Amino acid sequence: MDDITVHRHVLDELEYAPMIDAAQIGVTVENGIVTLTGHVRNYAEKGIAERVTLRVRGVRGVVERITVRYPDDPAVGDEALAERCARVIEWDARVPRDSVTLKVEKGCVTLQGCVPYYHQKAAVDKALRRLAGVTDIVNLIAVKPPARAAEVKDRILAALRRSARDPDTIRVHVDGDKVTLDGCVDVWRERELAERAAWSAPGVRAVDDRLTLAC
Repeated sequence: MDDITVHRHVLDELEYAPMIDAAQIGVTVENGIVTLTGHVRNYAEKGIAERVTLRVRGVRGVVERITVRYPDDPAVGDEALAERCARVIEWDARVPRDSVTLKVEKGCVTLQGCVPYYHQKAAVDKALRRLAGVTDIVNLIAVKPPARAAEVKDRILAALRRSARDPDTIRVHVDGDKVTLDGCVDVWRERELAERAAWSAPGVRAVDDRLTLAC
């Protein structure tokens, strides 16, 4: 698919998304790589814009350069924002107690610590992204301990068999705490399922998704 068509489809998809103001987002496309610019009203909208763009056929990757502006809200000081973030993490039952620390600088929240599963690391990010005052999140939370490679691979393949229509087209390689997914899928949803299965395995800290869509 040519870049002009991809550009038009991305604009249409952003316009269709009800939670973002597409008029404030700029889109350029080069060789299937989409660059998003402009500004949004909160950090959560940055993630929405990126996910909406990725689901457009022909998009090979996204470079996200969107900034966050809070035109209608008073500025939130870093100290107050850090207190809000700490309370949200403390109240989230998915996150082990005292496993995460944070630092706030000019609205950018840096997270550090260690949790047993990737979904717990993602839960912290998800819990904070809608807070007023957050302009960016740097998630440095480690996922430990690493599981045995054979166990991780078996869990991923079992999850793929439960979810994907043809998991035999997906190859899984485990090297320590890194999982590499290779092969071919019929639709983008199957690629998301495979990646989610890899991240859900205990001890996984990195996933290299090399899956391609079938022609």
